[in-house]
Amino acid sequence: MRQSTSMVNDSVSGAEYLLRGFSLVRKPGIRRFVLIPLLVNLLLFIGAFYWLFLQFEGLLQWIDSFLPSWLTWLNYLLIPLAVITILVVFSFIFSAVANWIAAPFNGLLAERVELMLTGQPTPDASIAELIAEVPRTLKREWKKLLYYLPRLLGCLILSFIPLLGQTLGPVVWFVFNAWMMAIQYCDYPFDNHKVDFPDMREALARRKGKCLSFGALTMLLSAIPVLNLFIMPVAVCGATAMWVEQYRNSLVPIEAK
Repeated sequence: MRQSTSMVNDSVSGAEYLLRGFSLVRKPGIRRFVLIPLLVNLLLFIGAFYWLFLQFEGLLQWIDSFLPSWLTWLNYLLIPLAVITILVVFSFIFSAVANWIAAPFNGLLAERVELMLTGQPTPDASIAELIAEVPRTLKREWKKLLYYLPRLLGCLILSFIPLLGQTLGPVVWFVFNAWMMAIQYCDYPFDNHKVDFPDMREALARRKGKCLSFGALTMLLSAIPVLNLFIMPVAVCGATAMWVEQYRNSLVPIEAK
């Protein structure tokens, strides 16, 4: 197979790679791999946020029940903080579930985008190929979850520390969530080449600025109604473009390309 001619382009930011994903998802031969993750995201989004809407009033009452009457004035501070925390946590739980279900399709999408970007022929996908990928991709999602949960707990604890949680907490939340978005979507092309999860994190950390700008924009666009339904396949495509130009030549042996 011919060697890729892609080179590291340090002038391209991570955010630009995400924006490139919007054009990549429309390319012939790629669109069909976008449809299933898109439908998964749509159905889960509608169901999950409808359930949250039904439960929200009860959640606010539950939070209020912990305060004695003489501290009710703290509701103006604690309830907005709690609402933001609940929405952030719920959004990431929703994203995690959607990514678990769509992981095999996202892996195939990343593979096809990489083949297109490197000029290699794109084979037809088969049901057997998709089924064969399921155990490996789910195992990889489990590794990401184990990495995510302890750090999520630390951020939650920080959020409820008086003063520190209201000043430093939002910054830590933002940076952590941007980093996790980069890990979530960059992992698909890395995993397609059997790059171990710790090695993948180390590689991303070497270009942390690009990864954080990619993750930050992904996170911000995920918060926009309607647009957030499309962000999963767009982010997979953008992350794959970043893999091809920033990481592929240094992590994949020439004979394997």
